[in-house]
Amino acid sequence: MFNAEKYDVVVIGAGHAGIEAALASARLGCKTLLTTLSLENLAMMPCNPSIGGSAKGHLVREVDALGGEMGIAADKTCIQFRTLNTGKGPAVHALRAQADKKIYQAFMKSVCENTENLDVKQLLIDDILTEGGKISGVVAETGEFFSATAVILASGTYLKGRIIVGESIFDGGPNGGRAALKLSDSLKKLGIKLMRFKTGTPARVDARTLDFSKMEIQNGDEGMQNFSFMTDTPVENKIRCYLTYTNERTHEILRKNLHRAPMANGIIEGVGPRYCPSIESKIIRFPDKDRHQLFLEPEGLNTNEYYVQGMSTSMPADVQIEFLHTIAGLENAKIMRHGYAIEYDCIDPTQLKSTLEFKKISGFFSAGQSNGSSGYEEAAAQGLIAGINAAALVKNFEPLVLKRSEGYIGVLIDDLVTKGTAEPYRMMTSRAEYRLLLRQDNADLRLTPYAIKIGLATEERRKIFEKKLAEIETTTKFLNEAIITPNTQVNQKLTAAEIGEIHTTIRLAELMRRPGVTYSKLKEIFDLPEISPAAANQIEISFFYEGYIKKQSELAEKMNRLESKIIPDNIDYNSLQNLRVEAREKLSEIRPRSIGQAGRISGVSPADISVLLVWLESKRK
Repeated sequence: MFNAEKYDVVVIGAGHAGIEAALASARLGCKTLLTTLSLENLAMMPCNPSIGGSAKGHLVREVDALGGEMGIAADKTCIQFRTLNTGKGPAVHALRAQADKKIYQAFMKSVCENTENLDVKQLLIDDILTEGGKISGVVAETGEFFSATAVILASGTYLKGRIIVGESIFDGGPNGGRAALKLSDSLKKLGIKLMRFKTGTPARVDARTLDFSKMEIQNGDEGMQNFSFMTDTPVENKIRCYLTYTNERTHEILRKNLHRAPMANGIIEGVGPRYCPSIESKIIRFPDKDRHQLFLEPEGLNTNEYYVQGMSTSMPADVQIEFLHTIAGLENAKIMRHGYAIEYDCIDPTQLKSTLEFKKISGFFSAGQSNGSSGYEEAAAQGLIAGINAAALVKNFEPLVLKRSEGYIGVLIDDLVTKGTAEPYRMMTSRAEYRLLLRQDNADLRLTPYAIKIGLATEERRKIFEKKLAEIETTTKFLNEAIITPNTQVNQKLTAAEIGEIHTTIRLAELMRRPGVTYSKLKEIFDLPEISPAAANQIEISFFYEGYIKKQSELAEKMNRLESKIIPDNIDYNSLQNLRVEAREKLSEIRPRSIGQAGRISGVSPADISVLLVWLESKRK
């Protein structure tokens, strides 16, 4: 081992978590090293070629609002955009983009290589060193020692990664990459508890061998679609996706070969994602379903590879070929890459603070799939927060901890560090109790003030945000104050616009609360200010859902009062005799930062919270 170079922050892994962590740290003025097993795999999408989706789109918008890169990259490299759940309310509207995998990687690689304060190196990190309970640096397999004040673990699925295709098993990371085989042992030596998880991916098939005429076309949406609040032009839809289905013959082949499935014969030891099961798991769990949806999604503009979304599998190669050929449009499909399962080590996230720093090792952070989560978006969100808080440690400013009422990122991290996870964690809208407040359309209004305060917002982003905010405030005030009086001419215009007549003097705000009324409709009738479509959208939602938003805001405020009651780090829970034994054990393990977080720990009852509140009040007095 020899001393190579000194850094403020070292990031292990250059997937979606590692990139956001490294960019945030470097942009906040920290000398940062981003390490990756392969420079060619930086920002790789080893699974589906998409960004966003239900709840995940919210995360991308929030990452962007905080000054992250994922939303900008998705807009620059997307080949199709769709908004999901449009038949429901705005709380669950979610943007999803098909991205060109290679172009996305190239874009992110260029951003990283050209960011000030950031070095990118192809290195395999074998060891993490500490001194006196603090991080001192990392050691690469080349023998290089890089000293650091903070280290961020963003190893994805590479820790002791094991690829499984039927009876074929070998060490490796996604897409045939190397695995990090020694780092797990280093983590164990530091006293870190590890878990074994599993995820998987479907086969990629050759477009030239597919019959798209037998499938349903899935076109992108027209109009303004974008993840980044910095994007001001519509994104072009360049490709089509397709929908087809499994059938009884497909299921029969899978059932006949279940004894060869690694998940059934004991080869796979890790716990897989319940919300994204393999096709063989679906057959077992849903025996009454006669078909399952499959989406054919192109991997990019310059490749024939299509991703068979919905058919993740680790079945033997011959079985994969056989069941694919039973599906409409795939009768002659040739597999370019077989589906596979990957097992990997990850940490128990309850060992982390809400800042994503390990409780027992100062300066050591973890983000992404190494925390037991799944998905590019969940990884990017954690990486951004870890990068910000690593920089906060180095630069000695206040760390960023988002409340559950402030963002899906707050929900994600709080769930992981408070409750832990027994399977790869996936963000869903149902996990957020204040989802009407946490819409994807208002992510900038909620979180960009933090980006400005911290220093992650560019001058351009600040100006765009402040202009939108001013438009909303000025126009809302105007609508609340402007009075209209009923007369024949006004009612004729209202009727023509399908808004409905008025019979008494009212304020314009009352019209905005009517179903189907948009700002543009009212602008055609009355002399309203000229504002951006984004500001108009905010105004429409805020007026129409005003009652519901107010109710959720009141509930959030009540919870935030408990979040503001901070518990001292050095509290000895065993000394509080009125706490139940289970509560003492759970509280001592999790060490919540607030009464609010304590109340979300499984095994801590309302009576235990009352004991803590009495103790805090006695300390205050």
